[in-house]
Amino acid sequence: MTDTSVFEDKKAAYYTLGCKLNFAETSTIGRSLLAQGVRSVRPREVADICVINTCSVTELADKKCRTMIRKAAREHPGSFVVVTGCYAQLSPEEIADIEGVHLVIGSEKKLDIADYLDLERPRDAGASIVRGRTKDIRTFRLSSSSDERTRHFLKVQDGCDYHCTYCTIPKARGRSRSGSIAEIVAEAERIAREGAREIVLTGVNIGDFGKGHPGEDFFALVKALDEVEGIERFRIGSIEPNLLSEEIIRYSATSRRIAPHFHIPLQSGSDEVLRLMKRRYDTALFRSRVELIRELMPHAFIGVDVIVGTRGEEERYFEECYQFLEDLPFSQLHVFSYSEREGTAALSIEHAVTPRDKHKRSQRLARLSEERLQDFYRANLGRELTVIWEHGNYDGRMMGHSENYIRVAQPYDEAAIGTTTRITPQHLDESGTFVY
Repeated sequence: MTDTSVFEDKKAAYYTLGCKLNFAETSTIGRSLLAQGVRSVRPREVADICVINTCSVTELADKKCRTMIRKAAREHPGSFVVVTGCYAQLSPEEIADIEGVHLVIGSEKKLDIADYLDLERPRDAGASIVRGRTKDIRTFRLSSSSDERTRHFLKVQDGCDYHCTYCTIPKARGRSRSGSIAEIVAEAERIAREGAREIVLTGVNIGDFGKGHPGEDFFALVKALDEVEGIERFRIGSIEPNLLSEEIIRYSATSRRIAPHFHIPLQSGSDEVLRLMKRRYDTALFRSRVELIRELMPHAFIGVDVIVGTRGEEERYFEECYQFLEDLPFSQLHVFSYSEREGTAALSIEHAVTPRDKHKRSQRLARLSEERLQDFYRANLGRELTVIWEHGNYDGRMMGHSENYIRVAQPYDEAAIGTTTRITPQHLDESGTFVY
C-alpha cells in the first residue's frame, strides 16, 4: 500500500482511448486519486502523474496507444507514467519497453492504481508490471464518467463470454459480470443529485447484465432505471441483437425516460460471415428487431455497427451484406475495417481480404450511411424535439442532442448549457451533420 502522504499537492493528467466504458473508468480512477489529494492538471501545467487508459480493439488502436504514451511522457517530463486498459492487459511487456513508462497495470487492478503508485521510485528504474491472468479477472467495479454536466456514462456490466472469432476483448476484460440493480440505481441517483440530465448505459455486453445476481437481467434494470427521478433520459448503449428482446423494445416505446435510440452491432449482413464470426444471431433476427423498433418508434435513431473485410468475407458475401443493409431502415452505420489480432480464431479462416478491397467496401458503406443519416435528419424537420444543450462553442454555435439523437445547433449561450428546450428544427445544415 502506498503512503498517501506522497500524493499531497500532486497533479495528474489523464488520457483515454477507445470506448465510452474506458471514459467512465478513467473518471473513476480520477476520483480515487482526488480522494488521495491528487488533483487534475490544469492547462499548461506539468503533471506529476500521467494515466493512460488504453484500447486494443484493432492494430490501429494499439498504435494510437503507443503514440499517446510517448506524447504524455513528452508533455509532462519527469512525471510518473501509468498505462492501464485493454492494451496493458494484452501486451504488458510491449508497453513496458516504451521509454518513459513506469507502471503497467492490467484490467483487474486498474481502478486500484493509487495502491501501486511508487512516486519515490527512481524514474530510470524501468517499468513494473501488475497484471493477472485473464481467467482471474472476476471483479465488477462500478464506474461512471462526470466529464460533462449534461451526459454521464454509467458502467453497468463488464467482460464478455461470447468469444467471436475476430475479437480480443474477452481476453482483455475477462468473463461477463455486472453490478446489482440496487447498486446501479443508487449510482444513477447520485449522478442525478450532481445535476446530470442524461445517462448512457455502457459495458462490454450490456444485454448480458445480471451475471452473479439471480433473478436480475437487463430488462429488469431498464425498468428500475426508468423510475429514477431527476434524470431526463437514459440511453441504452451498444446491445447485441439477440439480447435486445422484443419486451425491451416494446417497453422502451412507452417508457418515461428510455430514449428512442438504439445502437445494435450487426457486423455483417451475410449469414455465412456471421457464422464464421461465431455471432449468436442471423440476419432474419436482426431485421426483425430493427423493423419492430421502426414500427413502434418511427422516429427512433438506429445505429448499426458493421465490420468490412473480415477473414472469409468473399466478394459475394460483401454484396449480400450491402444488399441487406440497403433494404434495412437504419439511421446510421458505424463502419470498421477488420484488423487481424494475434491469438484470435479468425486467423485460421483461409480467405483474406486485401487492404484495397477493405477500403473500397468501407467507402461504399460510408456513402450509404451518409445518405441514410441525412434522410433521417430531414424526416425530423418540422417535428418538435426535446434538446439538452451541451458544452462547447463551435464558431458561435452550441450543440445539443434530441431524445432520438439528432444533433441540433443554436447560437451559443453559456447559460443554456445543461438546460432542456422544446424546439422544432426547420433546416439541415449544408454539412448534413446537424439541424437548426
